[in-house]
Order: sequence, then structure tokens, then C-alpha cells
Amino acid sequence: MKNQGNLLDALFELRDRYREQAERGMKIVRGDDLPWEINRQGKMRWYLHPAKNDTVIRSLMIYVQEIEPGGHSGKEASPGGIVHYMLEGKGYVVVNGKKHAWAKGDCVGLPILSRPVEYQFFNTDKKKPARYIAATPNLFEVLGVDMGTRFEQLESASVFATQNSIGKEQFGK
Repeated sequence: MKNQGNLLDALFELRDRYREQAERGMKIVRGDDLPWEINRQGKMRWYLHPAKNDTVIRSLMIYVQEIEPGGHSGKEASPGGIVHYMLEGKGYVVVNGKKHAWAKGDCVGLPILSRPVEYQFFNTDKKKPARYIAATPNLFEVLGVDMGTRFEQLESASVFATQNSIGKEQFGK
């Protein structure tokens, strides 16, 4: 930042950077152009993320997650407020210790609570992967990543554990 020493000017500089990003950023994020990543939560493809500076907006987090046949996502504790639309597959999700069945076309909404919401997805199909798209507001800049409760990875996804036990595997796009 190159402000003249006052915070009002710094605010205008932030505005100008936001406008520049909105002007030059991607207006259409094409899934086929995005890489898959394997992380502790599982196999994910990020469309919008606070760390991505190449899109028009950063006010949402949106990703697609795929769970291999018979596998599970990682287990997380988060503030909740995440909506998952089930694109393919069938299985169940455990939310704060309670099991809920889901199938293709269902929408799983995690509640926003004053305590962390612990959740984990399971794919019960032994032959086909499950896939869902998840979205949540990006409130990290306002409330911090813990968003007043807690954000922790409690358990790794089955695909992450498998990948790390057999060595690095290339998953491509």
C-alpha cells in the first residue's frame, strides 16, 4: 500500500484494488480448467476461494468434492453454514454425531451454531464415486477463519490416507 499515512486514503486504495480485481477477474470459472487437489478433506476442485485472486468475487467459497466408492470425506469441525448439493451418489453424513442419509439431488445444509459443527460425508456405493458441490459465504475477513467457534481438521479423508500410504499419485484435471 502506498497511502499518504492516513487510513481513509488506505481505504480508497483498497477500493481501487477491489475494482481492479472485479474488472480483470474471471467472470466464468470453468470447471474443466480447474485442477483437482487431494487434501485432508478429500478430493476437491475449488471454484471460488479467499486465496484465489483471479476471480471477479471473493465473497463466496465454492468447491466440488468427490468421494471414491466406499470412501469418506475428512471430518471437520467448523462454524457451519455450508450448503452441499449432492450431484451424484448416495450415502450419509454424520453431523454432531447424528447420521443423515442423502442421495443424488438432495441438499445438505449444515446449521450455524454457537459451537462447532462436526461433520463427515460417507459414500455407501462400493462401485461409483459420490460428488457434491458446496458453498458458503466467505466471512473469514470479517470474523476470522474460526468465525467465532472453531475450524479444525479432525480426521483425514480416505483418499488422502490412501494416497499418502502408497506415495504421490497424479490425479490430473
